[in-house]
Amino acid sequence: MIMPDWNHIRAFLATAETGSLSAAARQLGLTQPTLSRQVAALEAELGVLLFERLGRSLALTEAGHELRAHSRRMGAAADALALAASGQAQSIEGTVRITASDVMSAHVLPPLLQQLRQRAPNLTVDVVAANDIRDLMRREADIAIRHVRPEQPELIARLVQEATGHFYAAKSYLDRRGRPSSLDDLGDHDFVGFGDAGRMIEYLEPMGIPITPDNFRIGSNSGLVAWELVRHGFGITPMSDEVAAAAPEVERLLPGSDAMTFPVWLTTHRELHTSRRIRLVFDLLAEFFSGR
Repeated sequence: MIMPDWNHIRAFLATAETGSLSAAARQLGLTQPTLSRQVAALEAELGVLLFERLGRSLALTEAGHELRAHSRRMGAAADALALAASGQAQSIEGTVRITASDVMSAHVLPPLLQQLRQRAPNLTVDVVAANDIRDLMRREADIAIRHVRPEQPELIARLVQEATGHFYAAKSYLDRRGRPSSLDDLGDHDFVGFGDAGRMIEYLEPMGIPITPDNFRIGSNSGLVAWELVRHGFGITPMSDEVAAAAPEVERLLPGSDAMTFPVWLTTHRELHTSRRIRLVFDLLAEFFSGR
């Protein structure tokens, strides 16, 4: 059985998560040639190609995608083992600010926060429920959970999940207005807007949905309010399957249709390498989302 060097796996994972050798080297505090040699050594140890090198960019091969999933679990387990062995988690104190959308803060994070409370009972967590992108560089939050990858090279980002979603509406609405049988039929229905209706139209039009501002007669800049409006029968909206599963009064539309996918990125600043409390929360969040 091949037992790859953990340092080589860590180098591969950092490269896969950041998308470049230079960013991964900065994250791990290595020179780029050293990190490149470690990734090449792992490929040699496993006898597979993990990255396709396209000019200056890197793309994961099929083997690379598979190894990344295993490497994430190994990394989370190694961090958890280190904390458990030293008893650090029980003694960690201070405040960690997590920012996420209001829907995620209310419907997805509570089970994770229960785990965190058990593992680090002396830690204080401040959940900043906001749909705008908070600036980690100004320390408005310590960790951000977002569906877009940050551009700043000073930040550390990890893709932890590819979440899925579909169109949903309340059964009361569908009983009244009928159930669409195709994407084209959605153009005859009311939609509930999350934030800016124009941005939603830009997102939905390429899917082949003939939608205009006239379809949006109600909405809210609050995701929680918009979802409540959907649950009360005001119209249709795209929603995370995980959130919708907890609402028995809504119904998924167009059974058998392809799921919409959207990434979940964890982002923090470089204090991750020096702050035990931020490291603990970041790793637990990564473990939580990767296992869903």
